Amino acid sequence: MTRSVYVTSLEPQSGKSIVALGLVEMLSARSERVGFFRPIVSSEHKSDPQIELVRERYGAEAGRALSDAEAQSMIAAGSAGDVEKRVVEAYRALADRSEVVVCEGSDFAGSAPGLDFDLNARLANALGCPVLAVVKAASASDAAPAVQVARESLEARGCELFGLIVSRVPVEATEDVVDALGRQDGERPVYVLSEQPELANPSVGDVASELGAETRFGAPAGLQREVRDVRVAAMSVEHFIADLVDGTLVLVPGDRADILVACLAANLIPDVPVVAGIIITAGYEPDPMVRRLLERAPFPVLAVPDRTYAVAARVHAVKPQLAPGDERKIASALGVFSSGVDPRELEHRMALDRPARMTPAMFEYELIERAKESAQHIVLPEGDDDRMLQAADILLRRGVVELTILGDPDEVATRAGSLGLDLDGARLVDPLQSPLRQGFAERYYELRKHKGVTEDLALETVGDVTYFGTLMVLAGEAGGMVSGAAHTTGETIRPAFEVIKARKGVSVVSSVFLMCLPDRVLVYGDCAVNPKPDVEQLADIAISSAETAFSFGVEPRIAMLSYSTGASGKGEDVDAVRAATEIVRGRRADLKVEGPIQYDAAIDPTVAEKKLPGSEVAGQATVFVFPDLETGNIAYKAVQRSSGAVAIGPVLQGLNHPVNDLSRGCLVQDIVSTVVITAIQAQEVSGRSTSRLQAIPSGS
Repeated sequence: MTRSVYVTSLEPQSGKSIVALGLVEMLSARSERVGFFRPIVSSEHKSDPQIELVRERYGAEAGRALSDAEAQSMIAAGSAGDVEKRVVEAYRALADRSEVVVCEGSDFAGSAPGLDFDLNARLANALGCPVLAVVKAASASDAAPAVQVARESLEARGCELFGLIVSRVPVEATEDVVDALGRQDGERPVYVLSEQPELANPSVGDVASELGAETRFGAPAGLQREVRDVRVAAMSVEHFIADLVDGTLVLVPGDRADILVACLAANLIPDVPVVAGIIITAGYEPDPMVRRLLERAPFPVLAVPDRTYAVAARVHAVKPQLAPGDERKIASALGVFSSGVDPRELEHRMALDRPARMTPAMFEYELIERAKESAQHIVLPEGDDDRMLQAADILLRRGVVELTILGDPDEVATRAGSLGLDLDGARLVDPLQSPLRQGFAERYYELRKHKGVTEDLALETVGDVTYFGTLMVLAGEAGGMVSGAAHTTGETIRPAFEVIKARKGVSVVSSVFLMCLPDRVLVYGDCAVNPKPDVEQLADIAISSAETAFSFGVEPRIAMLSYSTGASGKGEDVDAVRAATEIVRGRRADLKVEGPIQYDAAIDPTVAEKKLPGSEVAGQATVFVFPDLETGNIAYKAVQRSSGAVAIGPVLQGLNHPVNDLSRGCLVQDIVSTVVITAIQAQEVSGRSTSRLQAIPSGS
């Protein structure tokens, strides 16, 4: 039977879209067939942003029944019953293809909130969905009456109450609201979500969409910038600058070259508020030289033909949206949701079984939830790389880790401001000016003086961001480090080899890639560090890879790969794999291992039945150990590119503390994933991890 929940609110702008998105995120980690349904959507847009977001981000089935114009017309004509029939028909078509459905109630533009709530209650009953009601509260004294009204209103309409969420609570009042309400109300939980200012403000992209504005200049990522205020530039430059606040959207005719240039200059000076974007109005074209300057603008420059004050009226009416591609706002929404609810309780109450397969979305969700169990402190040495700053912004919004970013604090803050990022939650440290530098230099000297390192050289060396970050990890100032977006692999891992070193009993530091295929997660090692491991090292890589797999919820079944299977082949290379396999069996009798074995026999049950019948590993391997770096690197890239797999890594293993490398071509999401992985490794080292991921199915 399809499980479902209907999210509705008693008044507009209560935050129910955040709740609906958080539910879809949570449920997508437990089901391959999540449905998202909006019974009635706004007719102002060609497509509903929330539906498109869920489709694009989660690959979920999503649908709608009516536009608000259609529904209002039917109700005005006395055919309210037909509205319910249309909604039920569309819902059932979606539910038949889904295991679980999240319904997000309607928002009638311009209608009375009470009438809207009444309609949503009737629709929830018609669909047979329990209701998760969202109410707003500004203080503890507001919260209790709001919850009581919602509860009584739903009960009066015969609705089954799934739970209540008190949303948009000021951060300073959250604790008082929680204390006043309590977390539970019998079988109906009450959750409290804090206000996130960015979610209450539209983005530049929201404004552009509403106005139908043309994006003339600026990177597409700039459309995610938050609009905190709007200014019509009708004054002189000195008064304009004095009136700016961070996140201002500037409305200005194209012939005001002085204001346009001042907006550009504002993003270069640390003490001047940063502009979110510009809308050029009135159809005037900027001077050609000014246009050349605007081509380098770090913020979006939009254009509309309408007069300035008419545009201002429309901009002030724009409402914030959760839209596809707005990763910063999505991260904020998911961070707010997960900080205020208990996902395990919600999963239990919806009676969701463990999925038979594990998708990349499920795996990512598991990792983030695991990392948040005991937030670790991670250092990012590359504060001069925009991708690092963007990833830091997302991580802070989701509340996954604590961060230190290395670099000149003024330069990092200025660049973050120019990019429209919020790094207030991060610690910014300049290694050259840090009071920690002298102590780090003394420690590095003691560790490396046998290699000819002098005290002066040690002081110079620890001024380097990668060495400084590594020594922060060694000293316990951070739990782990992620680097490599702007440094080579050697520059990233050499300091770790010198000062953090390998764990006792590990002969070689190695790496794995977590390969997220459409239906399973596999572990490939070693594809990034050791060119030609000897027999002992190959055995160490296998054991370390199995331990890494187990740490991330993958039940380890190790395939020691070669060009032959079982006893069919002979030669120096295959004999080395055979010997390494025997060492693994001798050292770790608890591990399931097979080798030598070919890749097809390791992954395909049909081939395995022919080549190694009865094997505990053949056909169902989860950990693939390659005989050398060349083979492993080629294989992981081939699988990644040909199958569309998400490759997370390389994840270094065998070190006393986690340090992980990035590709210099990495994307922002790659950095986010690697930081989350590093945080989980840091939990393992610190012993503060409260649970492991559930064992992930290997697929068939």
